[in-house]
Amino acid sequence: MTEDKAVPVTMKDVQAKADEKKCVAAQLLVFIEEFLAEPMCGRCFPCSFGSYEARIRAKRLTAGTASAEDVERLKRIGGNMLEASMCKKGKDTAAYILEKIATGDLLEHLSGLCASRECVDFDKYIIIPGKCTMCGLCLDVCKDSAIKGEKREAYRTGYLPFEIIQKRCTKCGECVKVCPENAILVISAREMENKDAPVTK
Repeated sequence: MTEDKAVPVTMKDVQAKADEKKCVAAQLLVFIEEFLAEPMCGRCFPCSFGSYEARIRAKRLTAGTASAEDVERLKRIGGNMLEASMCKKGKDTAAYILEKIATGDLLEHLSGLCASRECVDFDKYIIIPGKCTMCGLCLDVCKDSAIKGEKREAYRTGYLPFEIIQKRCTKCGECVKVCPENAILVISAREMENKDAPVTK
């Protein structure tokens, strides 16, 4: 009886996995991670070192913490890999990195915006106190225990207002679906940091 051999992951498989994403930054990160997971042989320094460094920069882009320097580093990494990688796989990865940079779409992530809303770390869910009636529907539906507060009861005052704990929130969106008062907003992480940003629309 012969054992079934695992089918090796090809660069076409890597490309297909990346193409499942709409966001250019997310595509870049998935492509690099899938390449590192199997097709990369690790036999040449420019490719292996460059890919791991590129993953760090791509993660920053999808997390909303990247700077213009990260994009410049990615461009340099891609150029070095394209020139110095010993195999076609490394050169294809380099070409993919440079292709995504050339679109210019990565730059929007530097301002804290992900047009496709795929980079979940960019978004924050917040509850508007003036709209919240403390019905508790969001509290009941949150599987991550990311919402704290007290349900309103008759003849009682001094409630703990409802609030979303950002570190626990996985941005599933279930709270938004059940809120009858539209009191939960999704805003960018940059807006969250900006005290002057409008959050009461």
